[in-house]
Amino acid sequence: MTTNASKVLLNKITAAKKAIIEPEKLQVEGRLTRMVGLALEAEGCEVPVGGRCEIITADGSGHVAEVVGFSGDKIFLMPNGEIKGLGPGARVRPMSHFDGIQVSEQLLSRVLDGNGDPLDGGEKITSGQFMPLNGEPINPLNRHPIEQPLDVGVRAINALLTVGRGQRMGLFAGSGVGKSVLLGMMTRFTEADVIVVGLIGERGREVKEFIEHNLGVEGLKKAVVIAVPADQPPLMRLHGAKVATSIAEHFRDEGKQVLLLMDSLTRFCQAQRELALAIGEPPATKGYPPSVFAKLPKLVERAGNAEQGAGSITAFYTVLTEGDDQQDPIADAARAILDGHIVLSRQLADAGQYPAIDIESSVSRAQQQIISEEQLELVNQFRAMYSIYQQNRDLISVGAYERGTEPLLDEAIEMQPALRRFLQQGMNEKVDINDSVDELLQLMQQHRASKQELAIDNGTAEIISDNQHIGHNSGVIN
Repeated sequence: MTTNASKVLLNKITAAKKAIIEPEKLQVEGRLTRMVGLALEAEGCEVPVGGRCEIITADGSGHVAEVVGFSGDKIFLMPNGEIKGLGPGARVRPMSHFDGIQVSEQLLSRVLDGNGDPLDGGEKITSGQFMPLNGEPINPLNRHPIEQPLDVGVRAINALLTVGRGQRMGLFAGSGVGKSVLLGMMTRFTEADVIVVGLIGERGREVKEFIEHNLGVEGLKKAVVIAVPADQPPLMRLHGAKVATSIAEHFRDEGKQVLLLMDSLTRFCQAQRELALAIGEPPATKGYPPSVFAKLPKLVERAGNAEQGAGSITAFYTVLTEGDDQQDPIADAARAILDGHIVLSRQLADAGQYPAIDIESSVSRAQQQIISEEQLELVNQFRAMYSIYQQNRDLISVGAYERGTEPLLDEAIEMQPALRRFLQQGMNEKVDINDSVDELLQLMQQHRASKQELAIDNGTAEIISDNQHIGHNSGVIN
């Protein structure tokens, strides 16, 4: 027997032994027993939570669904896409477990769906580092603190609500107030090595508009876009948010400075609400089941700084406040776990101020750690002038306030046009962080100068008044 023939025979014997020792595990198929809304129930197959199944219809077509719960011998599934032609008794066949995505430099400039599959017509990424869908938590004691300011290109944020690298901020607003526009400005103007954009549960037409108008050709070269429009099933919207965060984690672990933009966090929570209610979880606060408030911090906590010397994920999450209610359950929960919030006011937007940032209601919790004492003093002065005017706005509008009654309010009235100009900025206008602080300094210096002139004028007027009073008295004596 030749040497080659011996090798072939030996390989066959080895494969046969392996097949005997490690026989292929048989797959036990189940049957579809119930379908209510988006939730499917099946019996007869054992699949863990997170596992996927293929549901085969009578005509032989298959639909992929994921196991999201179980009760006794029943498993609850949620489809990954639109389902048609399902009937009682349809075959349910276990599939591979979807728990991550392959990530590499090849993802840059790509547009993907919630499963990590391409939407841009390009090839699927099959090589790279495997990143789990749910990520691994970072020991809080190992996180590097927020120490370095981040230039976002927006004057009001750079000067008054300074953001640090690794900070997690929320953009809070009702519908149509300008969240997406402000997010687009920060996408174009923020300095970052990699930009990861998660368009979760928003209008489908906004996807292409965001890529072409906000990112542009140059911006897309260093960006990855995960797009899961509102017409996608809730499971895909959940996956989209997690996939975007996993991709951001990969580039952060490589030492890069990552900007994560997610529009919106509210749609992520609403998707979890739809899923939880469909499988029978009882509602709690305003219809949101407890699992929503458990998954929210798990997603947000994955962003931020890594260990010393590693990269960072600076994250901006938009939060839709229904009916402009800042006490909405999701807005309230997000505000508690984020490192700051920027509130957009419908009243300011209606008045033509863009971006419509409500300085009174907005805060950056890391600001005091990353700016100088001089800038902090300027910020406090600006806030004081802006706040006292807003508190007395109604009195001023109807003419009920009389000048001279409150000196600080008089100053605020004089300063109001300049304060408004400072807060306004064109959507294609970039103002870097140094220029933003310089303009704030010039604004407050002008205020001090005008205040001194006013004091001198008032003092001169008082002297003239006193002299006239003395002269009048002298005339009486004579």
